[in-house]
Amino acid sequence: MLRTPVNVTRLRILAWLREAGGDRSGFTADDVAAGLGVSRPVVLAHLRLLTALGMLRTDCCADPVVYRCDEARIAEVAEMFEKGW
Repeated sequence: MLRTPVNVTRLRILAWLREAGGDRSGFTADDVAAGLGVSRPVVLAHLRLLTALGMLRTDCCADPVVYRCDEARIAEVAEMFEKGW
């Protein structure tokens, strides 16, 4: 059971995706792992959770899968936690 969507690694992933995003249409798990210096299995576990929470969107048709932030959902989740949910 998920106790909280907040975790240092997940926050780093979201921040990195936002900062590195620029004009790119997303990043692979390997991109994120290399960018953060974290192992691919660890990154994949966090990417899957963030995707399940709706905070990331994926292009599942791409091979490999490409991830990008869903800014509207991130703002929605942040607002819930600010209100003490």
